[in-house]
Amino acid sequence: MVTLKVQLQKEYDVLCQAVKKARDALLDIVQNGFEKSFKKNDDPVTTGDLTVNSILQEELSQAFPEIGWLSEETKDNPERLEKNKVWIVDPIDGTKEFIESIPEYAISVALVENGKPVVGVVLNPLKDELYTAVKGGGAFLNGKPIHVNSTLNNRPLIVASRSENKRGEWEEFKEEAEVIPTGSIAFKLALVASGQADATFSLSPKHEWDFAAGHLIVEEAGGVVSDKYGESFIFNQANTLVNSIVGTSKVASSKIFEMIEKSRNKNG
Repeated sequence: MVTLKVQLQKEYDVLCQAVKKARDALLDIVQNGFEKSFKKNDDPVTTGDLTVNSILQEELSQAFPEIGWLSEETKDNPERLEKNKVWIVDPIDGTKEFIESIPEYAISVALVENGKPVVGVVLNPLKDELYTAVKGGGAFLNGKPIHVNSTLNNRPLIVASRSENKRGEWEEFKEEAEVIPTGSIAFKLALVASGQADATFSLSPKHEWDFAAGHLIVEEAGGVVSDKYGESFIFNQANTLVNSIVGTSKVASSKIFEMIEKSRNKNG
């Protein structure tokens, strides 16, 4: 484990520097204003997303030209599928929150090796919260170790998608849990990793870039991450969509999956 951490030290250092450079540029954009447009699927994209993406791609590709690239805001290049190592990037996870000035969006970047995340960074720019992890080295918030909750109340605290909550998709869970609507899935996973929530999940499809970094951070903080069937993930797939994402503390896992199973049996 220690050897692996040393091997990844350069990638980790360069990534943190790149993310902080992107954050500074993004905060300037927040201050001075940005333009917004919509993709074909009606998801918003802003000059903030594109600026962060450009900075990260330039910094990381210059330092590591041999590493593949997968980002929400870059046209996919299938050459990444032939790479052992790939950066998986969401320049702004939670663009809707970014547009509405809600401090629950994040820059999310993971380095994946042979299908598994080995370095992960989630940065909430407005809160100045930098969540980091290297495989086998633990998880950290602004340089201090973090851990998932080791105890569980009768009603677990779950951070849930703000848009899913608006659509009423969380009503069935509110009898058994305290549900807090929150933005970015990357940020929600970071909250679980740091013990600020017991769990987060989305039973809807997600892209790899939404959660690759948060996945590692939760695991390194002592938590568990899987899809809604309890199956693990292999990243850098040709189809970047997964069926769902569940991140919990170990003590909350059984309760969370009982709730999910109950919902699946009820709704089919």
